[in-house]
Amino acid sequence: MVPEKLTFSPLSRRQIEADFSGGHITSDAGLLLLREVDNQHQLTQRLATVLDDARNPVLVRHKLQTMIRQRVFGVAAGYEDLNDHETLRADQALQTATGEEAILAGKSTLCRMEQRVDRQAVVKAHELLWHHFIEQHETPPKEIVLDFDGTDVPVHGDQPGKFFNAYYDHHCYFPLYVFCGRHLLVNYLRTSNRSDSRHSWAILALLVKFIRQYWTNTRIVFRGDSGFYRPRLLSWCDRNNVDYLVGLSKNSRLLKEVDVPSMLVRKAHNELGEKVCATYRFQYQAHTWKHPRWVIARLEEGELGANPRFILSSRYDDGVKLYYEQYCARGDMENRIKDQQLCLFADRTSSTRWWTNQWRLLLSGFAYTLFERLRAHLKKTPFERMSASNLRLKLIKVGAVIIRNTRRIRVLMSDAYPYKDELSDLVRQLVPE
Repeated sequence: MVPEKLTFSPLSRRQIEADFSGGHITSDAGLLLLREVDNQHQLTQRLATVLDDARNPVLVRHKLQTMIRQRVFGVAAGYEDLNDHETLRADQALQTATGEEAILAGKSTLCRMEQRVDRQAVVKAHELLWHHFIEQHETPPKEIVLDFDGTDVPVHGDQPGKFFNAYYDHHCYFPLYVFCGRHLLVNYLRTSNRSDSRHSWAILALLVKFIRQYWTNTRIVFRGDSGFYRPRLLSWCDRNNVDYLVGLSKNSRLLKEVDVPSMLVRKAHNELGEKVCATYRFQYQAHTWKHPRWVIARLEEGELGANPRFILSSRYDDGVKLYYEQYCARGDMENRIKDQQLCLFADRTSSTRWWTNQWRLLLSGFAYTLFERLRAHLKKTPFERMSASNLRLKLIKVGAVIIRNTRRIRVLMSDAYPYKDELSDLVRQLVPE
């Protein structure tokens, strides 16, 4: 069959013609980088072990590990839906990255795999993330900070556990994320009819118990906004030697405690004519507390008036350091959540099965973890602080012609690819001679 010829408007005197006879060309040659990262850390191989494969081995065409890799690499490359794999399964870059040379699994086979997920598999997958986190440290750190935060995932169909949330003004899920620096530890799906802190106490207790099996002397800090302020949770932290830095909603008693310093800040604003900020540290005991705790007030006076904020700290320290350097640092976690929600499709919770939706959240988390392990090889380069979407655009979405024969697979990338030097250095790091 003669390939269809396409004719475009001419350039000067030259005709512009195109057809579909160029052979196999991929837009995702950079998936080979993620393949090498995955081979180093065995993430998808270990993730495959958490699922029970009830299929008849004689009839199995697509191995479980291959399908897990296919889904995680697909998400990393920007393919958010199972439907994408009907065409993507023939992409030779993805086939090579997953370790196969034949057509990969289609959407129906992948869907059946996801529907077999249960609670036990989800628990084991989280434990895998925790083990991986421990493995990234050669020696126990002196201190780690566990950042807790929730976000919304809109739902539009008949998903189980769907509720209307007045704050977000739509039907949604409300997953809980836990990070330690850039390391993802938890992405736990929840319904949106409960508070921010739902199940956070239990998850914190499990994390602390797990971490102390390996790092007995490491100082652990629990950090969250005012939605995670719960007196019982803080009492548990006090009893179990876990420090905390938690937001505290303002009330009349707290505002009365800062009357005098607020007046001084207001006076300074009136004299200077610009916004003035200060911190004030004091001990405070709510009626539900058994003992006083340190409260740090961030006092701000500007054109819009006073804007006081309060945080609770388990230890005595400089107020500026506690608020601006330590508590405000949790804002970086928002970028990590955006990486998954906006770049890696953690919001694709469209299944009518609860655990399948939780599994898709985890697939996004493992794609994020692969990017973070890739980022570890990009220190002191322009890629070091790029978002997952930028890393994908510059290092994964690389066009190439693929030629396969019995002896080798050749991936021919463009001579005009702008990051060929960086890509070459990265390959030399990932695949040492």
